[in-house]
Amino acid sequence: MPLSQATLNRTTLQRQLLLERADLTALEAIERLVAVQGQEANPPYVGLWSRLNGFAHDDLTSLLYGRQVVRGTLLRATQHLSSAADYRWLRSLAQAPMSRTRKGAFGKATRDVDLGELTALTRRHLTGRTLTRPRLRDLLAERWPGVEPLALAASAQFLVPIVHTPPNGTWNQGGATPFTLAEEWLGHPLEADPPLDRLVTRYLAAFGPASVMDIQAWSGLTRLKAVAERMDLRTYLDESGRVLYDLPGAPLVAADTPAPVRFLPWFDNLIVAYADRRRMLTDERRRQVCVGAAVYPTFLVDGAVAGMWDIADGTLVMRPFAPLPDGTRAELEEEGARLLAFCGFPAARVRWP
Repeated sequence: MPLSQATLNRTTLQRQLLLERADLTALEAIERLVAVQGQEANPPYVGLWSRLNGFAHDDLTSLLYGRQVVRGTLLRATQHLSSAADYRWLRSLAQAPMSRTRKGAFGKATRDVDLGELTALTRRHLTGRTLTRPRLRDLLAERWPGVEPLALAASAQFLVPIVHTPPNGTWNQGGATPFTLAEEWLGHPLEADPPLDRLVTRYLAAFGPASVMDIQAWSGLTRLKAVAERMDLRTYLDESGRVLYDLPGAPLVAADTPAPVRFLPWFDNLIVAYADRRRMLTDERRRQVCVGAAVYPTFLVDGAVAGMWDIADGTLVMRPFAPLPDGTRAELEEEGARLLAFCGFPAARVRWP
C-alpha cells in the first residue's frame, strides 16, 4: 500500500523533532538535522527553539565560539550551520555543486581569471588571519583590477573552504562577514573523498522516507539514484507511484498522531529539504511561502503549513492562509507568546489580519 501524505507528514515531523520538543543538546540536534539553514543569524536559533526543550540562546552561541559548530557555505551552495565534524565531509561533497553554481553565476565575469591562481591567492591572503569579505574582495581586485570585485570574492568563497567566525552568525549580530580558512579554524583537514552513502544515510535519518529527487534537491548533488539503489535501503511508493527510500528498520509514524502548532523560521529545513513538498504544504501555498530565493517564516497547524508570521515592532503578526479550526488561534497565541519571549519581547502582542 502506498504511503499517504499524512503518514509522510507525521514521520517527517518526528524525525525533524517537531512532533514534540526533544531532550537533546543543541549540538546533538544540529547533527540529527545534518545541517541547519543559516543565511541569517537568528533563524537557526528559532528553529532549534521550536525543536528542543529548554533551548537558550547561549546553547548555540557557545558552540559557535567553541568551534564545535561552524557556519559556512554547504548544501545547495547556501549558508548552513553544521557540527565541526560534519563540516569536514559535507564541505568536500558540496564542492561539485558549489563549483557548478559559481560557474553559472560568475563564470562569464571571471572568464579571464585563472581559478587555480585565484584559489592559491585566496589561501595566501587568509593564512593565519581572518579578513572581512570586503577586505578580501579588495585584495583580490588588486590582482585582477578589470574583473568585477564581487565575482572575485564570491568565487573565492565557492572555491576555498571558508567559515564565518563569531560573533558573526550569533543572535542579533550583523556586520561585515568574516572569512577564515576552515582547516585553520577547525584544526583539521577536510575529508578528501567522503562516501556518498553517508550523505544518503544521514539525510534519510533526518528527512526520510524520500525520493532520489528529494535527496538531490536538499544536497545540490546529482546522479544519486545509483547510490541509493546499491545501498541496503527499504523502499516504499508514495501516492503518485514514486519510489521512496528509507533506512531499514526506521519507524513510520501513524497518520493520526497529534501534531502541535509550531513556528518555523526563515529557510527552515522542513520546507527546503524536498523536491516534492506536499507532505507539509500544497503547491499553491508553496508558491506563497517560497518566492524566488526566499522561504518565509511559517507556522504549522496539524502538521501542515497553515500561514506565515513575522515580528514587527515587538508584535507577532500571523497571516493564516485559510480560516483556522476552533481553538487553534488560542494555541498559536500561546506558542506565539513563548516565541516572543524567546526573541526578547516579553509583552506578548499578537496581531491577526
